[in-house]
Amino acid sequence: MGVVTQAEQDAAAESAAAAWLALLAAAGRGTAVAGTAEPAPPEAAGWLCRDADGGWQMRPSLPQAARDLVSLYLPLCTDDADGWVVGHLGQSLDGCIATHGGDSCFVTGPDNILHLHRMRALCHAVIVGAGTVVNDDPRLTTRLVPGPSPVRVVLDPRGRLATEHRLFQDEAAPTLLCTAEHAQPTTPPGAAGLLALPTDDDTGLRLDALVTALAARGLTRLFVEGGGVTVSRFLAAGLLSRLQIAVAPLLIGQGRPGLSLPRTERLADALRLAPRIFRMGADMLYDLDLSPADGGCTDGAEMAAGALADAGGVLMRVL
Repeated sequence: MGVVTQAEQDAAAESAAAAWLALLAAAGRGTAVAGTAEPAPPEAAGWLCRDADGGWQMRPSLPQAARDLVSLYLPLCTDDADGWVVGHLGQSLDGCIATHGGDSCFVTGPDNILHLHRMRALCHAVIVGAGTVVNDDPRLTTRLVPGPSPVRVVLDPRGRLATEHRLFQDEAAPTLLCTAEHAQPTTPPGAAGLLALPTDDDTGLRLDALVTALAARGLTRLFVEGGGVTVSRFLAAGLLSRLQIAVAPLLIGQGRPGLSLPRTERLADALRLAPRIFRMGADMLYDLDLSPADGGCTDGAEMAAGALADAGGVLMRVL
């Protein structure tokens, strides 16, 4: 393998930065819509083109150094991505997203953290559970990349979160606190708005009702960033269009698990997926398409049947 010069590294970084601005524009999250700091460079405007179905394709003029970056995010830029719900977890080699006591900052490396900011910029809303807010006190903004911050949606069925958490106070992006209808606070915490939702038999919020309520607000491209319980509930309910799992070269040992799903008695019934695999520094991101071929599913069993595929995947590197 040849030595990469500093000039080549700088050129690759410039191509990636320009490609990212082109992706924001393609997703309708660029300058004209969301007021990002700068438009895509003129040459980047010709790197993507519409196909016959209204989607986006890469043109030969797209620099090789930016192709993996565009490959990862381009599916989120199509019209079909409206209505998508994408889940993400960052976990260790032994499947943990945090220590037993909840320390999770940070399981994955800086490249994957940058990826989270990019996903937020491409989506209308980012969703987390109350446990993530308690343990991490996240801001859920796009401060590491150009692009608009999404609406921040916090699932807190019992209305137990206090007002001092940063996302309730910083006014960096609109924030919604979602509680059970019977547990809605009389006043919202800090600058957040309130959204009351029905509950299911497990006393959790009805996630299908959440997706419908957010769509009514124009929030149709959703990013479920954590934690493990929240992502698992979306997956079990058959509501995820894609699932991204970033695996870090880390062993935690008896920590908090990532996905937690109903038991499978036979391996033949397990969900085997065809991933796209992207290298992010020392981490590996598995990007999994959960959408059935017929374009719709109503429960986890139908989702599993529709998403079964032969294992495959291509290793790519994202700058």
